[in-house]
Amino acid sequence: MTYGTTTGHPGAGGPGRARGKRTAPPHPTVLISGASVAGPALAYWLARYGYRTTVVEVAPALRGGGFAVDFRGAAHRTVLERMGVLDDIGRYRTGPGTPMSFIDGQGRDLATLPPEFAADEVEILRSDLSRLLHAHSLTPPDGDDAVTGTTPEYVFGDSLTSLTESTDGVHATFERGAPCTFDLVIGADGLHSTVRRLAFGPEEQFVSHLGYYFAAWDLPADAGDLGARPVGHGEPGRLATVGRLPRRAGEPGYTGETFCVFASEEQLPYDRRDIRSQKKVIAHAYEGAGWRTPELIDTLWSADDLYFDSISRADVPTWSTGRTALLGDAAHGATLGGMGTGAAIVGAYVLAGELALAQGDHRTAFARYEQKMRPYATRCQQGGRGAGEFFAPTTQEAINARNSALNTPSTVTAMLKQGHDISAAITLDDYPALVAEG
Repeated sequence: MTYGTTTGHPGAGGPGRARGKRTAPPHPTVLISGASVAGPALAYWLARYGYRTTVVEVAPALRGGGFAVDFRGAAHRTVLERMGVLDDIGRYRTGPGTPMSFIDGQGRDLATLPPEFAADEVEILRSDLSRLLHAHSLTPPDGDDAVTGTTPEYVFGDSLTSLTESTDGVHATFERGAPCTFDLVIGADGLHSTVRRLAFGPEEQFVSHLGYYFAAWDLPADAGDLGARPVGHGEPGRLATVGRLPRRAGEPGYTGETFCVFASEEQLPYDRRDIRSQKKVIAHAYEGAGWRTPELIDTLWSADDLYFDSISRADVPTWSTGRTALLGDAAHGATLGGMGTGAAIVGAYVLAGELALAQGDHRTAFARYEQKMRPYATRCQQGGRGAGEFFAPTTQEAINARNSALNTPSTVTAMLKQGHDISAAITLDDYPALVAEG
């Protein structure tokens, strides 16, 4: 393929720099949209296989804040080990988990959520994970990989506006940068994927609301003892929790964080880019709540790191169209409870490996990637609806049943085993070895 006079070469400045006409580059070029987890993980593997990647991210920098994510089971661990990041992640672990107590309006314990439910074998703040993967993807390959490896380029503060495929590649235009043509485009940009919207169709065709919303934010420095111990107060259709992560204890001004889940069968109107409209929706959902929930909601107004979204599920009939494919939540997200982070890491490993084995035949690679990942991802994402119903049952009877189950050790063991079984339900090829042999 060739680059025209208005295109930018991804290995020399990305979408933001214009370049003159040139012949085909020595390595295939890939545009990855999204620099949270799936994007940097894919960029790491593609770089090892000789692809020249550009990662474009709408945020001005790697995102901070956010809640903790976890990895569990052999499949997750295997990929992290093969990436060489498992030890690094271990150094950023959120610390030994602590149980959270479900309490009544007087603060009395009703049931205990074991730490294994949230923090399994490996738990890390999503922002720490993103930074680690970003840095790791930029580390030059060692040994034989140093001959063929490339270094990804990251472009922050920009977003795609159009994708037009031709026989030579995919022509991309951007909000800020100059247009550019790539061999392949990968949407690793989450449940509200821009790539999916541009290449596959409107979001409403693929994303279904699962009846719940959730929010998370840090408590202000003057929150006092509000986050002194991890507790959650639930009423029919809504739960408000508060606590502190040991990993963040040394941060200046850190007094804890809150995590809320509430039911709404109807999709609520709010602007995803207007944080104040989101805060109004959350505050309205908790009007009249008991315990110290009003005090907790009051801290929302000064929060500048709010994470708010619906619990929704993405179901895309096929994860690729032509030279464009979807990865992670863009293809099979379930927002909460769907093991999305682990599935994204595994998916990045499989997609890159299949592209390398196919030696440029993207149609074959995309088909094999989906064939291997779809059954696994589908099982993982089934937890989406269940997560909302578990945290915020809509009736008092259902709350009582949940608490009773948590107070029954054999039931807790069975629930944890089910999660492990799902996370491990995929057989992974040793792609680095297979590519080296080929």
